[in-house]
Amino acid sequence: MRSGVIAQKVGMTRVYNDAGEHIPVTVLRLENCQVVAHRTEEKNGYTAVQLGAGRSKVKNTPKAMRGHFAAANVEPKAKLVEFRVSADNMIDVGSELTASHFVAGQLVDVTGTTIGKGFAGAIKRHNFGGLRATHGVSVSHRSHGSTGSNQDPGRVWKGKRMAGHMGQTRVTTQNLEVVSTDEDRGLILVKGAVPGSKGAWIVVRDAIKSGIPESAPRPAGVRAEASK
Repeated sequence: MRSGVIAQKVGMTRVYNDAGEHIPVTVLRLENCQVVAHRTEEKNGYTAVQLGAGRSKVKNTPKAMRGHFAAANVEPKAKLVEFRVSADNMIDVGSELTASHFVAGQLVDVTGTTIGKGFAGAIKRHNFGGLRATHGVSVSHRSHGSTGSNQDPGRVWKGKRMAGHMGQTRVTTQNLEVVSTDEDRGLILVKGAVPGSKGAWIVVRDAIKSGIPESAPRPAGVRAEASK
C-alpha cells in the first residue's frame, strides 16, 4: 500500500488524444507536498505517513504546530493528511512528492468536499420529478408530495428523502483515470470531474479496487533533491 498525495484543484479543461478525440480533465496541482511525520507500529500501533501541502504563515500557525513542523525541518503547511502505508513503503521525513508519483493510464480514487448548495428542494437535491402541471395541482408543482405512511406506524421514516442541506459533504470518486502528469509544473490531469470547488484541497490515492501499475514508483515519486 503506497501513500497518496494532497493536491489543489485548479479547474477543468480538455485535452486531445492521438485520435483527435477530446477528453474532459480536471487539473490538480501539487504544491510543496512533503512528508511531515511518521506513524509506526511500535509507537502508534499502525504504519502511516503524514503529508503536508501548501504554505501557511508562521503567525497563523499555532505554537504547537510550529514545533511539529520544525521537528520535520519543513515550512508550516496549510493542509495535513495521514496516509496508511505498508512498512516497506515508508517515505523519509522531509521528502517532497511530485506528480510522477502517478503514471498515465492508472486509476485513482479522489476525495474532496463537494460544493455547498445551501437549503435545496427535493427536485434539485434528489432529482424528484415534481407534481403534475395541471389536474388540481396548484402552487405545489415542485413539492415532494406525501412523506408519511398509514396510521401504523403513523410517522415519517428516518432517512426519508426531503428538502434540506445539499452539498458540502466529503465524497470519494473511485476509478478515475490519470490522463497525464507534468512533474516540472506539478500537475496531474485526471479524466472527468472531481468533487470540490476551485482551490479546494483534494486527496488522491491509488484506486483501492484496481492494482497499482508496475511502472508506478515505489515507495513514492519524490523530488531528487529532497530524496538525497
